[in-house]
Amino acid sequence: MQFYRSILAALAMGTALALPAGIATAQSTDTNRSDEAVLDMAQAYKQHDVKRLSSLLPAAKGSDLEPWAAYWELSSRLDTASKVEIEGFLSRWAGSYQEDRLRADWMMQLGRNREWSTLRQQYPQYRMGDDRAIACYGLWSEWLANGANVAGQAQDLWLAQREADEACAGLAEELIKAKKMPSQVAWVRARLGMENDRLKVATQAVGALNEKWVKTVNAIYLNPGKYLGDKLTALRPQTREFVSLALIRQAYLEPQDAAVEVEKLRWRAQLTAEERSWIWGVIGKRAAQKGLDTALGFYAKGRFDQMHEDHVLWAARAALRAGQWAQVQEAIASLPAALRNEPAWLYWHARAVLSQRANETVRGQALAALQSIAGVRGFYEQLALEELGQRSVAPPRPASLSAEEKEAARQNPGLQRALHAIALGLRTEGVREWNYSTNLHTKGGMDDRSLLAAADLACRAEVWDRCINTSERTKGVIDMEQRFPMPFKAAVTARAHSIGLDPAYVYGLIRQESRFIMDAKSGVGAAGLMQVMPATAKWTAKKIGMGDFTPAKLNERDTNIAIGTGYLKLVLDSFGGSMPLAAAAYNAGPSRARAWRGASGAPTLEAAIWAENIPFHETRDYVKKVLSNATLYAAVLSGQPQSIKARLGQVGPVDAAVPEIGLDLP
Repeated sequence: MQFYRSILAALAMGTALALPAGIATAQSTDTNRSDEAVLDMAQAYKQHDVKRLSSLLPAAKGSDLEPWAAYWELSSRLDTASKVEIEGFLSRWAGSYQEDRLRADWMMQLGRNREWSTLRQQYPQYRMGDDRAIACYGLWSEWLANGANVAGQAQDLWLAQREADEACAGLAEELIKAKKMPSQVAWVRARLGMENDRLKVATQAVGALNEKWVKTVNAIYLNPGKYLGDKLTALRPQTREFVSLALIRQAYLEPQDAAVEVEKLRWRAQLTAEERSWIWGVIGKRAAQKGLDTALGFYAKGRFDQMHEDHVLWAARAALRAGQWAQVQEAIASLPAALRNEPAWLYWHARAVLSQRANETVRGQALAALQSIAGVRGFYEQLALEELGQRSVAPPRPASLSAEEKEAARQNPGLQRALHAIALGLRTEGVREWNYSTNLHTKGGMDDRSLLAAADLACRAEVWDRCINTSERTKGVIDMEQRFPMPFKAAVTARAHSIGLDPAYVYGLIRQESRFIMDAKSGVGAAGLMQVMPATAKWTAKKIGMGDFTPAKLNERDTNIAIGTGYLKLVLDSFGGSMPLAAAAYNAGPSRARAWRGASGAPTLEAAIWAENIPFHETRDYVKKVLSNATLYAAVLSGQPQSIKARLGQVGPVDAAVPEIGLDLP
């Protein structure tokens, strides 16, 4: 309850009026009733109970969260609502998240119903602009209205989607039939579906060309070897394209088998150079993800400019793992400019240049690249800083916020609603509205000072995830106290010291796991500050002698800290004190972390190179962020410069002469 009281107190700060007791009590009672109605409506919305939503709406009137109540009620019956009613809602709640959200819902419905004229009227007023499906419907309406050349934009949107959808696929199909988009785009989309194990993406793409071909795609997905081994395959329609899909699917399952198959004379004769390069890119990528030494050899059989950018990224990672700096440089140079200029690849490209013989001009360019990203904003920024001979320090705080800046944040209706929603337990709704209200891309978006003021409001309300995320978006200033807060400091540091853990490492992990949300719960059941799974918590409680543990206690602050730090200590000891390995194990499980360090004879790597080669995107990102967080927390706690490289160390295979411990870790 203290958490919710702190949020509501933050909402009330600054301008509360002294009202007579009877009036204040009546207002409080009315607020409680409207809040109860809003909570009931949130539940009814989840249950798709349209009648209950309509009956509850009058009771929510006057609540800070009335826009949410009105949105739920109208959204639930959007298919039967009149245009006048919808436009009335949009006008009444103009400028709000709910207006934009309902407009997005409406445009999706308009697109599905092919009501292009109305959609075309609404699309320019859509402020979020982050939904690819809506963007595709918008392009579709423009193309039909005036024959606009939208093929390039449509292609980029379609190929960027991870999952299948009706909007972009439908637009692409229409453009292909009208000969405005090459049919090859659909085959590229199908390739991406196959290599990322998304069958629906592949079938939808091929179905856009010919619905009868979907059966073949399904057969290839289930058994690519059987398709490739069929003597009639080479005689069937679209042989090259389907053989490419089969070899890509085989590469996903077992890259070595695909490498043998693609070398067969009949496929070398059938496939184009571009198709072979793409297939070798998939084979190389899958081999690299498995940590196989053969990856670079596979890549050498194709051309980077005929591969997908994801293939080339994994070529760079494989070259890093092999210590082949010239190939690292070549792969990164082949990336599209947007990727090439990301901090990670600027850093590794500069390292590649500096690791080889180069003239002073080229070396100077590499050092300038490092200088351009060096700082404390992230993992590679910190590594670049150390490469230039400096260490991570907490930058000076920006100028204090003025009373006017704080008041502007407190009076922002979107931020008020967001905090109120979170206080009532409607965290998803609150987070969405908060993000919308602070997003730099929305109309009237926030500058650095406004973001700092919004973050300050969240910090004072102890909504730590919005405090951190909002402060992280400032461009020209950094407030370390906002970005790296230390809630529960006495409890965390005392517990960490008592079991021999570095408090900065614990804080770095909690910040990444839960953003200090005490009742956080993941989709797979991990709970609390340190996001511990119930089964892991039960096992750990026995190991550390916590006899009174019950799963119901996992969201209690002190219990969660004790269990989480206890497990982290056991994991850290199991991996010889390696923070990167322990972080990977905490996120993806100890057995995976052991496999990723390599078997006997595997190379010992800089931990930054090892982390970059983790095959799971989530864990790769997690390890980097935990180590970056820990380094900066140490700088804040100690007031001294810190080395991220010292915390990273090196990662190599298990020493056969040293008995392993902790093999029973869950």
